Amino acid sequence: MSETQPSFGDGAALHRFRRLLWIGQCGTALLLLFALTLDGPGATVLTLVGAALMLAQFAMSRLIAGRSLALIAEHARLLREAEESRQQIEQLFAMTDMLQSAQNHEDVGAILEATAVHLLPQFRGGLYIFNNSNDRLDLVRHWPQGPDCDPAPALVPGNCWALKRGKAHINDPVKGTLCCQHNNGVFSTLEVPMVARGKVHGLLMLAIASDNGTAQLQAVRRIARALADSVSLALANIGLQEKLRTQSLRDPLTGLYNRRYMEDALDRYISLAERDGSPLAVVMVDLDHFKKLNDTQGHAKGDAVLREVAAQMVGSLRPADVVARYGGEELVVILPNCGLEDARLKAEMLRARIESLGAVHTMPITASFGVAAIPETAKGASDVVALADGALYAAKQAGRNTVMVATRRAGKPGRAAKADVKAALSAVS
Repeated sequence: MSETQPSFGDGAALHRFRRLLWIGQCGTALLLLFALTLDGPGATVLTLVGAALMLAQFAMSRLIAGRSLALIAEHARLLREAEESRQQIEQLFAMTDMLQSAQNHEDVGAILEATAVHLLPQFRGGLYIFNNSNDRLDLVRHWPQGPDCDPAPALVPGNCWALKRGKAHINDPVKGTLCCQHNNGVFSTLEVPMVARGKVHGLLMLAIASDNGTAQLQAVRRIARALADSVSLALANIGLQEKLRTQSLRDPLTGLYNRRYMEDALDRYISLAERDGSPLAVVMVDLDHFKKLNDTQGHAKGDAVLREVAAQMVGSLRPADVVARYGGEELVVILPNCGLEDARLKAEMLRARIESLGAVHTMPITASFGVAAIPETAKGASDVVALADGALYAAKQAGRNTVMVATRRAGKPGRAAKADVKAALSAVS
C-alpha cells in the first residue's frame, strides 16, 4: 500500500465513509436542483458551492477507490498465503502418515526428501542421524543428487552450534556470522536438531548459496522446524522398535542371542543345509564349577566372567556362526557349513581361550564342550541338540575342561575315513 494514500481504518470504517459520501452526493444534487429554481446572484452562489462539493466528492471517491483496490489486493494476498499454508499442512500431514510406515533410517530419509523437495524446492538438504555410539552423526540422505552437492559424510556433535545450543542455528559465511566448523564457507545453512522424548536423534540441514541467505533461511524456519519435529518422532519410534527387537533376541547380560532366537536360527540353518547338502554342527558349552564361583566370588564376579567368556567366543568365530545363551552358564554355538571334525577343532580352540581367562582373573576358569553334527551324528533338529548335550554330559563325566564328540551314525564315516577311501580308490586305478 502506498504511503501517500490516506488510511480509513478497517473495512467497516471504509463502508461508513462510503455511506456518508453517498449522502453528501444526494445533498449536492438537491442543492443544484434548488439553485435551478432561483434567479440572480443566489443561484450562481449555490451553483458554485455545488460544483465545489462535487469536485471534493470526486477526489474523495478516487481515494476511496484506491483504498478499496488496496484492500482487495491485501485480501488476495492473504488468500494466497492461506492456500499455501493449507497445502503445506496437507503435505506435512501426508509426510507424518508416511513416516508411520518407515522401518529404517533410509525410509525416513526418502520420505523427508520427497516432502522437502515440494515444500522447499530452492533449498538443498541433508539428514544426519547419530550412530550407535552417539559420538558422531552420519549422513543418511541428501538432496539433490549430483557432483555439485557433496555434504560432509559425518559431523562431530562438538563442532555443531545447533547441537550445542539445542536449537536451530543459521550459518551464513557471507554475512560473517558464527559458523559451525563443518560449514564449507560457500552455502548458508539452517541446522535444526531433531529432538523427541528428551533425546536428540539427528540433525536436519537446509542450505542455499545466496548473498541474502540469512533472510531466506529465516523465512522457512517454521517449515524446517515442522519437518524436523515430524522426522524426530519417526526416528524415536524406529529406535524404540530396534531396542525392543534387540531385547527380544538378545540376552541382556552377555549380549548373546537368547534361546528363542537360537531355536529359530537352528531350524533355518538346518533347512539351508538340507537344501544345499552342506554339513552343520552344534556345540554345547558349560562353564565348569560356575555355581562354586558364584558362591565364593559373588554373582558380580560370575557375571563378569560370563560376559568375558561370551566375548571370547564371539571374537573367535565367524560372523555367520550363532552364539547363544541356552540358560544359566550353558551356551550353544551353531556352526553352519561345518563338519564334525572342524567343529571339534573349533571347540578345542574355544576351550583353550576360555582357560586362558583364568590368568586374568587369578582363578581357574574352564569349560566343557559337547559336539554334534548333521548328518554325521544327527538326522535333524530333533536330535542334534540332544546329542550335543549328551556329549557335553560325557565331557563332564570325563573330568571337565575337555571336548567330547557325539557318536557317529552308522554309514557316516568321518573326513579322515573318507580320505582313506579316496586314497585307496586312487591306488587301485
